[in-house]
Amino acid sequence: MGDVRRRGAVALGLTALVTPLTLALGATPAAAASCTTQTGPYQKQVEKFLGRPVDGKQSAADCKAIQAFQTKHGISPNVGYAGSVTWGVMDLMLKQKAVGSNPNKDGKCPVNKGRIACVNLTLQLSWIQDGKKLVYGPVPVRTGRDGNETRTGLKKIYWRNIDHVSSIYDVPMPYAQFFDGGQAFHQANVSMWNPPGSRGCVNMTKTDAKKYWSLLKKGDDVFVYGRKPGT
Repeated sequence: MGDVRRRGAVALGLTALVTPLTLALGATPAAAASCTTQTGPYQKQVEKFLGRPVDGKQSAADCKAIQAFQTKHGISPNVGYAGSVTWGVMDLMLKQKAVGSNPNKDGKCPVNKGRIACVNLTLQLSWIQDGKKLVYGPVPVRTGRDGNETRTGLKKIYWRNIDHVSSIYDVPMPYAQFFDGGQAFHQANVSMWNPPGSRGCVNMTKTDAKKYWSLLKKGDDVFVYGRKPGT
């Protein structure tokens, strides 16, 4: 499989983390639920994240901004309430962005395996490295929900299918690269921050799934570690 220029790849990975923060205030669809007037327990944190005046009091403008964020990322109910689920997604985004271009700072993903795909469940991030050199990423991913957790440990890609369709859930899994039973990297057409998570696979955006497809091959190592929030 072809190599990739590291600078361009790293830039693409970081863009994937920064973009959702700037797009979170997109227009709310007409079918959105009615806005709540209730102040949430995480009102100030949510206001700060969204660039709203931080007064800890719900306003109509606050609600519309929160509701737009909830709608974009599939958070239900999308009534503009600054609750724990909404703040949890925002807090994760901030932690992901803080990682920057050094996702393996803690040294937990092996650097003695050559090319390897790493998955940090705690931060919901993945990247590809070659020894200590970052090849691509980090990029946000969506891993297994409570009861369907993405299994941890050192694994290998054993099967790839660019046009795979799940035989269990009957849903498309483009650019599927299987590394543990039915668990695989693959494209998913939902927000990477959509709760509660996947059925065990490592969901990726189309851009990132395609890049992983081009950079990895059968037999390459995959290392999954940490614990997804809420599992």
